[in-house]
Amino acid sequence: MTASPTPPAAKLSPADVADALARLREASPLVQSLTNIVVAPWTANVLLAAGAAPAMVDNPHESGIFAQVANGVLVNTGTPYDDTTEAMRTAVEACRAAGTPWVLDPVAAGGLPWRTHLARDLMSAHPATIVRGNASEIAGLLGGAGGRGVDSADTPEAVLDQARALARQHGCVVAVSGPVDHVTDGDALVRVHNGHELMARVTGVGCVLGALMAAYAAVAPPMLAATAATAHLTVAADRAATESRGPGSFAVALLDHLALLAPAELGEAVRLS
Repeated sequence: MTASPTPPAAKLSPADVADALARLREASPLVQSLTNIVVAPWTANVLLAAGAAPAMVDNPHESGIFAQVANGVLVNTGTPYDDTTEAMRTAVEACRAAGTPWVLDPVAAGGLPWRTHLARDLMSAHPATIVRGNASEIAGLLGGAGGRGVDSADTPEAVLDQARALARQHGCVVAVSGPVDHVTDGDALVRVHNGHELMARVTGVGCVLGALMAAYAAVAPPMLAATAATAHLTVAADRAATESRGPGSFAVALLDHLALLAPAELGEAVRLS
């Protein structure tokens, strides 16, 4: 089998990423998070630390109303229930009507059929602006078997062709998280080389990245939004790791550095290829 050609690199620079953070801080976008019960408070705190405004409106009576006034919406399938999945469908339809950017985080897609069908149905109804997941979740949306629970059994590089296919199929940006994060619109590709292994030792770090992408999608085009959100989180993680003794202190330090990181510092520290 002939290897697929390497996709072109997107013309995004560290200065673009720094500018996106400056715009985020200036706008303080309102982000509606329909997320899982494990990470809801953590997600709200990360958004606040980064400079956004969180709103955890995930009931079917209000989700559609709120999605029309929010600046960005996250849909995370980590702990789906009948009422929250109805709220997700309502919110996505409202995003379509209002033109609100939204991010899909298809937690455990491929491994569990109900949530896999839900994620696919949402994408069919109104494709997400950005899809963010680990490698197995991205492959799972296209028929793959998924990973070990929420953990990936693949690498971003291994599923790059599938990520590009998903992006082209739905006209969206796909962000694949891993030791090196990959962001593609189906043609161009950006790799973000920051991050620390302690990120995998704190529940919900991947989930909050989806929320950050929804915040950045309110102030930047999708490819830049996904890249800048990834850079913000991973550079903050690099800094937090230098003063942490383990996962507990790392989580606290990560919140601090998400808030303390200045745009110019982000531009200097991010490593893109």
